Amino acid sequence: MVSDNIDRSVVLTIDDDPIILNSIMSTLKPEYNVRPFTSGETALKYLSGSTADLILLDCKMPLMSGFEVLEALMADLRLRDIPVIILTGSVDGDDEIQALENGAIDYLLKPFRPKALLTRVRIQLELNRYRHHLEALVEEKTVELKRINRKLEQRDKITLDLLAIASDMRDHDTGEHIVRTTGYSKIIVDDLVAHPIEGYFLTEEEGMDIVEATKLHDIGKIAMPDTVLLKPGRLTDVEFDVIKQHPLHGAEMLRGAVQELEDDSMLKAALDIAYGHHERWDGKGYPRGLKGAEIPLGARVSAIADVFDALTSARPYKKAFQSKDAFDILYKDSGTHFDPYLIDIVRRHEGEFKFIENKAKAGEESI
Repeated sequence: MVSDNIDRSVVLTIDDDPIILNSIMSTLKPEYNVRPFTSGETALKYLSGSTADLILLDCKMPLMSGFEVLEALMADLRLRDIPVIILTGSVDGDDEIQALENGAIDYLLKPFRPKALLTRVRIQLELNRYRHHLEALVEEKTVELKRINRKLEQRDKITLDLLAIASDMRDHDTGEHIVRTTGYSKIIVDDLVAHPIEGYFLTEEEGMDIVEATKLHDIGKIAMPDTVLLKPGRLTDVEFDVIKQHPLHGAEMLRGAVQELEDDSMLKAALDIAYGHHERWDGKGYPRGLKGAEIPLGARVSAIADVFDALTSARPYKKAFQSKDAFDILYKDSGTHFDPYLIDIVRRHEGEFKFIENKAKAGEESI
């Protein structure tokens, strides 16, 4: 019998009339654990350290009315979901409306028939159990959907990285150029996000899009012929004209994806970067000859990262520059090749650029 009591629902009843309380007790006690109180104050004090599955609440009580108790219950995040049935001897329809509007789930007139009370209690407890069951199912499905979305996001990122590495390996021994260029871009982007000014404002999401999109800056090289792209020496003017087409090919590849996924901001950033990372601040770049702020911000960031890595990396036709010499070239070309404001950011973060470069060189030496 003790274990049965432990498993049974707890019904808390509040009424200043002892006769009503005794009637409720005798009606409900065979099926439920009943907690009787003669005032709202003592009931709320009990609820401060305990809970209940359902509350029967008298509407008219001295000192603290049933409506005041109901208001206190609704204001408490821990107690507000307990279903409340209002009990009253008043036939005033306004009381019923006020009770329901303030959070009660049912209304029962006194004197009540024991069977009617028992039926109302059973129904509301069953509905509350069903509601909690549905909430648990929704929570379970939400967790599962989040897990699936995380998995899809991871798969998309892996696919993006593989595509970027594949394009990079067309003219590099490994895909490390992508890793370093992305790292350099992130340094600049993080500064832009942290210090917003007119013309250079980026939200965190926009900044993340630029960093991820930088991986695809050379995707158009997939369309370049091997005889030109893999040539060990310097290119002729004709061959260079062929290479200069890779931003156009990259933009064409990404334009179709952007049209398919119009709300994908990262793909839009990738299109801007693939198309514009060889444009110059003075308008002498390619393929469109854009000038200054006409060049998308992401493309201006990527241009600096790409050139710095090209300068500090060895090629078949040149040795790697020391970082000091590479910085000098960037600073000399500030306002001509590169956005001067972004170059100022590079000046403030030379140490972080060197860290990525030195880490890459240490990795190469260990191979």
